[in-house]
Amino acid sequence: MRVNLPVFGFVAPSGSGKTTLLRRLVAVLRERGLRVGYLKHAHHSFDLDVPGKDSFEIRAAGASQTLLASRERWALQVENAVKGEDPDLDAMLARFAPDRLDLILVEGFKHARYPKIEIYRAALGQAPLYPGDDDIIAVATPDALPADGHPPILPLDDADAIADFLLNTVRRPDSEWQ
Repeated sequence: MRVNLPVFGFVAPSGSGKTTLLRRLVAVLRERGLRVGYLKHAHHSFDLDVPGKDSFEIRAAGASQTLLASRERWALQVENAVKGEDPDLDAMLARFAPDRLDLILVEGFKHARYPKIEIYRAALGQAPLYPGDDDIIAVATPDALPADGHPPILPLDDADAIADFLLNTVRRPDSEWQ
């Protein structure tokens, strides 16, 4: 089940600048008073804790779920039941507390069906994704794209313009979030 919040993805090959853009975009949205959730699809194993710490050792011993809690934050680590399988976007989105957010930005999950902005840099020498993905609603790029047949172009280095695009998309009368 998809959360009833605006969800926008940012997709591109590694090294395109997705995280750099998202850091700036989250700051702009926060300055505008929005509460932003962030979901990143990692293509490798990761740990929130470090070897030698109690919670790491307990998880390594076989705990299925480990909750780390402090005065500042908490994080729940859950071991996937099936190893080697990509996580499901909807299942991950369902983990957020929607009453504490205004929108969710996703980095990755490029094969999932949801509104995405492609980060495109011609210098990387790879073909753009948008011709093969109808869910790409805009392309953030410093480069020119073919004269027609592409979604709206956004200036990659202008997080304010990208924030405006996202918020205008949410406010459109035909938006699923109205």
